[in-house]
Amino acid sequence: MNYGVKATKKRIRAANSRKKKYANRLFLTFFKTAFVLVLFLCVTGVSTFIGMFKGILDSSPDFNPDSFTPSGYFSTIYNSAGEVTDTLVGSNSNRIEASYEDFPQDLIDAFVSIEDSRFWQHSGIDLRSISRAVVGVLTNNYKGGASTLTQQLIKNTVFNGGMETSKGSKIERKIQEQYLALQLTKNVDRKVILTNYLNTINLGSNTLGVKAAALRYFNKNVSDLTLSECAVIAGITQNPSKLNPISGAEANAARRKVILQAMYEQGYITKEEQEEALADDVYARIQNVDTALKENETPYSYYTDELISQVTEALKEQLGYTDTQASNLLFSGGLQIYTPQDPQIQAIVDEEVNNPANYDAARYSVEYRLSLTHPDGETQHYSQETLKTWIQQVKGQSGFDGLFNSEEEAQTAIDEYRTALTQDGSTVLGESVTMILEPQTSFVLIEQSTGYVKAINGGRGQKTANRTLNRATDSLRQPGSTFKVISSFAPALDACGATLSTVYYDGPYSSGEKEFRNWWGSDYKGYHTIRDGITYSMNIVALRCMADTVTPQLGVEYAERLGITSLVSQDQTLSTALGGLTKGVSNLELTNAFAAIANGGTYTKPIFFTKILDRNGKILIDNEPETRQALKDSTAYLLTSAMQDVMQSNTMYTRSGSGVKSTGTTAAIPNMSCAGKSGTTTSNVDVWFVGFTPYYTAGIWGGCDNNQPLKGGTVSNGGTSYHKRIWRNIMTRVHESLSDSGFTVPDSIETAEVCRKSGKLPVSGVCSSDPRGTAVYTEYFAKGTVPTETCDHHTRVTICSASGGISTAFCPTNQQISKTVMVVPEDGGETDDSRFSMPGECKIHNGSSTIIHPSESADFSAPGYSPDSDNLSAPIHSAVPRPMAGSGRNGNNIPIVPANPEH
Repeated sequence: MNYGVKATKKRIRAANSRKKKYANRLFLTFFKTAFVLVLFLCVTGVSTFIGMFKGILDSSPDFNPDSFTPSGYFSTIYNSAGEVTDTLVGSNSNRIEASYEDFPQDLIDAFVSIEDSRFWQHSGIDLRSISRAVVGVLTNNYKGGASTLTQQLIKNTVFNGGMETSKGSKIERKIQEQYLALQLTKNVDRKVILTNYLNTINLGSNTLGVKAAALRYFNKNVSDLTLSECAVIAGITQNPSKLNPISGAEANAARRKVILQAMYEQGYITKEEQEEALADDVYARIQNVDTALKENETPYSYYTDELISQVTEALKEQLGYTDTQASNLLFSGGLQIYTPQDPQIQAIVDEEVNNPANYDAARYSVEYRLSLTHPDGETQHYSQETLKTWIQQVKGQSGFDGLFNSEEEAQTAIDEYRTALTQDGSTVLGESVTMILEPQTSFVLIEQSTGYVKAINGGRGQKTANRTLNRATDSLRQPGSTFKVISSFAPALDACGATLSTVYYDGPYSSGEKEFRNWWGSDYKGYHTIRDGITYSMNIVALRCMADTVTPQLGVEYAERLGITSLVSQDQTLSTALGGLTKGVSNLELTNAFAAIANGGTYTKPIFFTKILDRNGKILIDNEPETRQALKDSTAYLLTSAMQDVMQSNTMYTRSGSGVKSTGTTAAIPNMSCAGKSGTTTSNVDVWFVGFTPYYTAGIWGGCDNNQPLKGGTVSNGGTSYHKRIWRNIMTRVHESLSDSGFTVPDSIETAEVCRKSGKLPVSGVCSSDPRGTAVYTEYFAKGTVPTETCDHHTRVTICSASGGISTAFCPTNQQISKTVMVVPEDGGETDDSRFSMPGECKIHNGSSTIIHPSESADFSAPGYSPDSDNLSAPIHSAVPRPMAGSGRNGNNIPIVPANPEH
């Protein structure tokens, strides 16, 4: 081998060359790998960023130009005459809208120059401002300034002012703002954008929009603002609290100077105009004019209280709003709500309900709350109930019922009570006293043909707050005998084959351990019709009708069909026939149930508003009536006819001197057809009258909030008839200019003569010769329901005039007379009918001188009876009887046996 110097150097160079080659190859491989990795990471990062960006954009609110209009406008309520009755004002509703033409040019230029100098040129976003904002966020030195006026509008109207708590959420919202700003600028005129912005911004002192601010701070219209005043208002928006010209005049003045300089630099004003504005002592005339609306400034009416509930439910049910969304729209959406409320009728209702002359008494209850801290540190709370107990036990007034004779008397008792409780050194944490005039009243008036609620009053006395107890809609009270019509008689006529002439026996009646009686006392009247059950409010007839014909389950079903929603499963009892309910009913629902009867059986959901328009006049809800056929038109008319008798002067068909009077004559309206039903609960706690005319249905409730009896003992808490007088007074005034068209008789109705004691066809010469007067009268029937059977409750017998007993073969011919008697149940108890029932045989003429005992014969000696007369004079039903051929047989279909002429 050649180991010479040259050879060795050559070998070393070759080795170095290979190492360099390998090194180069390794470096190239590493570079390629790193490049691919970086490229991969970049692509992945960009893809991820694009995906995230796309996700943010996809989650943006849907673009709808209407959604970028300002909210926070008070809603307006109109009555049927187009008059404003109330305004609904939320906490952010002090906004008064202005159009673009209302804005002075200086105001427009002031806002544009300081908030978005390139507003008229950019596409909704300002790239220069965005770049500055991005750098600020990344360096944690964000100073704002990225938003254009368009973005600020979107933030205020769509993103609730931008209240994010995290940096990520804020970036996400900014991206979505910019995305929507591009679309808004592309699709909406810039003047509209600026108008909405100027109507949206918060300008301090609970003032929204520049028009409201002009009124608030300068007491002038926005169009009359000077350059200096425009700069003052434009200076507020950066920080409404700090830059408020009332509380922060100095800071606002500094901001105003910046704005005027910007306006000059951008060519909106001259140097002279700038200097003149700066020289203006504008803060000397700053005011704090309270022209913006205040929430709850004036209590809403009872009508408005219920309207709020009705509209809220409609927004939820028909438009899918949540409770919060519905409330925000109602109080801050600038809605226009049109109602059927009649201002004249409402005024009449309010006047009569609050007229002291309509009441027999004026007493006061109190809502009382007292919180004390005792010396040992314990806190204790007291109420009107503890006050009542103290008066009864400590003051020795055991009969005190919670009512005071005057406000002064109530306040004196409260002062004495507080003094007694604080004698040990206890301190008062809080106390509230509300005096309530008693007895209370609620009233509802509905136009039955439309379902329009024309007037409503939820309580007697001054209304002092919004959404207080509305006794017409919120308070559930026991309906008493008004419910007989709804739960017992209506289903009997409508679905169970009964007619107005169907009879039930009014005698002693019990169910389980409960014994029932009539409202007038413990005497009973025998067989009486459904018509009588309604006219004279007969408890036993209603109970037997439900028990024997209807069933409690069907009674509850019919009440619900007529719109009563407060019933529960426990109400499926016989007591429901008399209005004995678990919870009770509201006046609104009870009145509307009767409105369905007045409307031919068609139920209509009560309508408190006819339509709702948004701020721009677009119809949101057109409130079409919700109706259903709850009763046959024939049933509705039959009930109407019977309830007409309630309000006319009628006396129950009984022996002379024992008749019960119809219950609603006090409420009768002069010269107007009317029908109705009264109701009174145990101990006169609740009193009702619900009735209708061909035009309107109205219901009134009376009672004390804490269930004190209206009349009892020596103290009257208002009497038991005042509500009927108020009903009559209101309805008389409401109908003054209306003609009496009467109640239309439907084609489904026919008439026939029947016996009032059996409800069946009369037997000629028998039913008409009842000792109390003719029992034959003309009745209305649904077609096809006229009875075909003849009377089986009257029979004709031959009696001995000397004894009053049934004639025997030994009775002299000249002492035998033919008489009509009653066939009564063996276990029916003593009733008016039983006094005229079948007597025993004559015990005078039986071959011995046996003396007859009064108990062994019918009471033909009852007042009004003469043995020589077959037709006694007694008050009878108002229906006019018509002659009808009889069958010559008695009610049991047994031939009449003549007296034996040989004896």
